[in-house]
Amino acid sequence: MSTKNEHRDTENRQELVERLAKSCVLEGQNKMAEGLNFYKFYGKTQPTHGQYNPSICIIAQGAKVVQMGEDSFRYDPANYLLCSLDVPVVSQVIEASNTEPYLGLKMDFDPALIASVSVEAGLSPGRSDSSVKSIAVGKLQGELLDSFIRLFRLLDNPSDFRIVSPLVTREIIYRLLKSEQGPRLFQMATFAGNTTRITKAVHKLRSNFNEALSIEDLARDLGMSVSSFHQHFKTATSMSPLQFQKQIRLQEARRLLLTEDLDASTAAVRVGYDDASQFTREYKRMFGDPPMRDIARFRQSSLAAQ
Repeated sequence: MSTKNEHRDTENRQELVERLAKSCVLEGQNKMAEGLNFYKFYGKTQPTHGQYNPSICIIAQGAKVVQMGEDSFRYDPANYLLCSLDVPVVSQVIEASNTEPYLGLKMDFDPALIASVSVEAGLSPGRSDSSVKSIAVGKLQGELLDSFIRLFRLLDNPSDFRIVSPLVTREIIYRLLKSEQGPRLFQMATFAGNTTRITKAVHKLRSNFNEALSIEDLARDLGMSVSSFHQHFKTATSMSPLQFQKQIRLQEARRLLLTEDLDASTAAVRVGYDDASQFTREYKRMFGDPPMRDIARFRQSSLAAQ
């Protein structure tokens, strides 16, 4: 990269810090527009279980780690994180302080818009989609970084944002499609092949997480052999279908325990467990404590933070 480009990137990164610091009036999530959220944290966070949808995540200041199945991804101001499927993850802010808080953002992507841009630009996948993981980290620099800065400047004027932001968003998608992360963008759109099948499998598992899972039936419905389905699913999500379902079930159980004041046995049944003791074991393995102790600790820490 030339000195001129390096200087421009440095200025853009500094502007990104200033804009997010100014826009984030709350610690935690700050909604800027539909599908665009800024985040600020004054310290490192505990590992947080959740789900990422098709999106790009950028950091202006600090650093974060996201774990998907067996894989771990670290990103920072020099790198963005791209997610192409709805997948369960564990995320954690690992660099932040009172003087230099974590400042980041998440921008959701519309698969239909990605397909539209790719067709209009005459672009197509550069390699077999079966080898593409659904999360990866790429370099945030040059024209891509510049386009994000121009998008965020539009937030100063709602009329400009409403009219011009769709054009800049298309530019961002176009630049990502042309980058080494292009195959992951194509994974978000609707194309024939294994990617579409795995996307359908993810959707079915998320929608019917509380039902008994038959790998054979799911593979047959997708027109794949069991071994091929298992291989492609794990490549995309870093988890087996059974591990994926288990994470979705346990995350939903935790949500039910927090929001509906259920006991552990009732929550276990609601998310598809027949054996309450197995549910408790797996819940503790994932969240560190048995269900009711975990919820009590979670509520206590929430009160302390208020």
